[in-house]
Amino acid sequence: MWVDWGPVRSNRSFRLLIGGQFASLIGSNITMVAIPYQVYLATHASWWVGVASIVQLPALIAGSLMGGALGDRFDKRPLLVAASALSALTSTFLALGAIRHGALGWLLLLAAGSAFSGGLGGPIRTAAIPQMLSSDDLVPAYSLNQIVVNLAAILGPSLAGVVLAAWGLDWCYGLDALSFVIIMGAGGLMGPLPPTRPEVPLGLFRAIGEGLVYVRHHRVAQFVYLADLNAMVFGSPRGLFPAVALSVYHGGPRLLGLLYAAPSVGAVVLAFTSGWVTHIRRRGRAVAVGVWGLSVSAFGLVHVVWVALVCLALAGAMDVISTVLRNTILQLAITDDVRSRVSSIQLAVVTGGPRVGDLESGVVASAVSTEFSIVSGGLACLAGIALLARRRRDFWTSRDL
Repeated sequence: MWVDWGPVRSNRSFRLLIGGQFASLIGSNITMVAIPYQVYLATHASWWVGVASIVQLPALIAGSLMGGALGDRFDKRPLLVAASALSALTSTFLALGAIRHGALGWLLLLAAGSAFSGGLGGPIRTAAIPQMLSSDDLVPAYSLNQIVVNLAAILGPSLAGVVLAAWGLDWCYGLDALSFVIIMGAGGLMGPLPPTRPEVPLGLFRAIGEGLVYVRHHRVAQFVYLADLNAMVFGSPRGLFPAVALSVYHGGPRLLGLLYAAPSVGAVVLAFTSGWVTHIRRRGRAVAVGVWGLSVSAFGLVHVVWVALVCLALAGAMDVISTVLRNTILQLAITDDVRSRVSSIQLAVVTGGPRVGDLESGVVASAVSTEFSIVSGGLACLAGIALLARRRRDFWTSRDL
């Protein structure tokens, strides 16, 4: 039942990777709360929070595609250090902008820069895991990675609420910059992560194009991406958290931090007890679970804070199963020569989908109400799952994924 800690015990580079990632993700989650909070305070409009999220999407996609192409062509270790240094620099500028009470345009520009640097390093980290470990270790490795991701998603937003209330925005961004210095050090101590196709002198855009063509003709990758996009575009309520905390429940920064942290509480509990996930035979069916959509709809219907937090925690618990199995299905189905580039496209989907969802939910909330936006999004997610199961029946029934 319990998660297998073997990959951490046996592989020093993997220990350094997830340790450094843990520190950087705590900082990134602090910034994830600080930016929408700053935007909502400045505008008092959920749709502006969605705009702030969506303007990061082109930069995120550009950074992730570039990181994927570079990761297949060069040693991943110095690339990881360089991407972390760039992230530290953008967070430092965010802190300086907060100190100077910069305009909204300045904030959006720096947020886009932060998304670009995050996208640059993300696929390199993802593609490094199968390079460090054997295929038998991938499910426990991705389960451990989910523990790290979601523990950071608990600590980061919770810390953000305290720091915002006590010291302000500049401290949030400063802590984020410091966290990237830690992963820079961890990256420097790792063993070499040589390129998978150094002999092919591809130009950057041609390399990116090869990866996109590969995914276009790869049915497994398409299934994984569609399942994630459906949940994140329609069923992700995070862009409405500032409105829920400040306008629905009339709380403050601490409640906002709890809302952001709640899904990861459920995710961590399930990730620690994820040993049984290794034995799931029909992984495609488990990826398409609908409890996420039901939990999100319930979150929009209730008006008791602790019940709302439980609904978010249940949604996060279901998401961790889907995430572990999506990563395992994808990494076992693709070839080594495109691993970084496919991981870059996956990162663009995983992190870009919620940003589109932020805009969608913000527009609906502004047109109707915050509660309607949350409930209708969860129901739309369920409808999408049903359609995906109908159109991709082979993945729904297969025991070979």
